[in-house]
Amino acid sequence: MVMYRRNIVPGARYFFTVTLLDRASRLLVERVADLRDAFRVEHARRPFTMDAVVILPDHLHCVWTLPEGDGDYALRWREIKSWFSRHVPQREQRSKGRINKGERGIWQRRYWEHTLRDERDVERHIDYIHYNPVKHGHVTQVADWPFSSFHRFVRRGIYSSDWGGGDTVMEGEFGE
Repeated sequence: MVMYRRNIVPGARYFFTVTLLDRASRLLVERVADLRDAFRVEHARRPFTMDAVVILPDHLHCVWTLPEGDGDYALRWREIKSWFSRHVPQREQRSKGRINKGERGIWQRRYWEHTLRDERDVERHIDYIHYNPVKHGHVTQVADWPFSSFHRFVRRGIYSSDWGGGDTVMEGEFGE
């Protein structure tokens, strides 16, 4: 088995992609209130800054900044995923391996993390996050997707409300 080594830098900014096991599921948008609660509960226990986020039906992307001296994003993700899993009805099929480990069949075990290098890297990943609903064909205008920090960015004057319309090209900047 290959051992995956995560890059842990206390107080750093990270980009994450977290995905459901069933890529055809719409669970994250159907139960978005439960997902928000999971984030709130964990944030109250172990603070972090949610710089940007988009929730899609089967996966989410976000950028977090961890507190100075704290690099434990893995514990935060484990708790968020566990809290969410405990608060949604059990409808999913589970493999024998997941049953034996007492796991739900909701989340992929692993997730993607990237330590952001500089402000340009942060900006590119936040743009990617906000454009993702258009990329996946859920909407034609970024502003039409309700489960995104894009709307907060517009209120703060960081983006115009028409940013990321059909003429914006972001394909190929990042893989998924």
